[in-house]
Amino acid sequence: MAGSKKILAILPGLFLIAAVCTLCVLLIGTSQAQNSGKTVRHHKVTEQNPDFPPELAQAEASIEKKDYAAAEALLQKVVSASPNNYQAWFDLGFVYHAQAKADDSIGAYRKSVAAKPDVFESNLNLGLSLAAAHQPDAEIYLRAATKLKPSAQVDEGKARAWLSLAHVVEATKPDDALEAYHQAAFLMPKDPEPHLSAGPLLERQNHFADAEREYKEVLTLDPKSSDALTGLANLYMRGRRFPEAEEVLRKLLALHPDDPSGHMQLGRMLAAAGENDDAIAELQAGLKLAPDDTGLQGDLADLYSTTGKYDQAQALYQSLLKAKPNDADLHEGLGKAFLKLRKFPEAEKEFLAAVKLKPDFGAAYGDLAVAAEENKDYELAIRAADARAKFLPEIPMSFFMRASAYDHLRDYKNAATNYHRFLEVAGGKFPDQEWQARHRLIAIEPQKK
Repeated sequence: MAGSKKILAILPGLFLIAAVCTLCVLLIGTSQAQNSGKTVRHHKVTEQNPDFPPELAQAEASIEKKDYAAAEALLQKVVSASPNNYQAWFDLGFVYHAQAKADDSIGAYRKSVAAKPDVFESNLNLGLSLAAAHQPDAEIYLRAATKLKPSAQVDEGKARAWLSLAHVVEATKPDDALEAYHQAAFLMPKDPEPHLSAGPLLERQNHFADAEREYKEVLTLDPKSSDALTGLANLYMRGRRFPEAEEVLRKLLALHPDDPSGHMQLGRMLAAAGENDDAIAELQAGLKLAPDDTGLQGDLADLYSTTGKYDQAQALYQSLLKAKPNDADLHEGLGKAFLKLRKFPEAEKEFLAAVKLKPDFGAAYGDLAVAAEENKDYELAIRAADARAKFLPEIPMSFFMRASAYDHLRDYKNAATNYHRFLEVAGGKFPDQEWQARHRLIAIEPQKK
């Protein structure tokens, strides 16, 4: 699970359950909550305490049995008789939460806090409940919790409060969130979670060196952390630090050799680094593990095309188009493969499909112009070149291709104009075409009208 989402993603599993007399709460760590789905209650009933009437003890027993309806009825009696019994309201908040009555749960927690504002667990649970409901005042109660003392497991409890606060304020107060993560890390020096959460936030602030340090700190605590390795790999890829990215991605694959996405990411990185043969091998390995993965198929098709394996690219693009017939990019990719294989009618058909689906697809118009000229459809070639110019800057070969098409149509005036424009911008980079343009101008300019 990504660190930046870890707390909020499992908020329902983090709600704390109070003990009867002292609110001795055993905080459930996020990983424990996710793995077991259970919370733990500690009972220590003091019947002589007038704040804890018999119904409260009975309600606690019902909660232990998960008989929430019975517990709710008993707790309603307690709060009716004692409207300021913060413990009863706290338990009632838990009971409502267990029954997925979010609004009622929040209301009960609010009354618990109002009755006794200085209780850590009540503020934390209310803050978490409000965060789960995307309520703006969640921050108020989570901040309050960070200033109060938990009844049990003090450091862990306060660290969870800081973590929860950090996640709530990340979007609006990133600096506060970072400070909260640092507070949590100080309280839980052996827990990688605060560092794992701080890393993505630092990335979003473009503090890449700081994010790298956070991920590396995670790896000192947990060398097999897939989340930290993934974070580092993304950082290295972004910074084009390909050797380091490859090392990290190979570590990830060693941990998860049957994960097709790992092979895909390594393949993409190797392709970006220009190591095309190794990239193809990784993408093929991923595709063997997930033969229906269209992302892998698309990446491999593109790489086949880049490396001149046009027959293999054609086969993959055609397979992909069966599943996605309205994907303009796939039609363009298949058209390019056909073009390189000199299957010009098939190429023209694919480029026409691409621009029909995506009328502003400038690159496809350029390729369509080439295919149309090869098919001797010179009027279409000119129209395609003109359409390309609406979306992309003109290039020397656009002028040459137009000139050649007009030349074949015996429109010598427009042919000459485009030959001249081509020669003006060619700059000696296209010697064969420049020689041809000059000789055609000698032949056709006397015939211009």
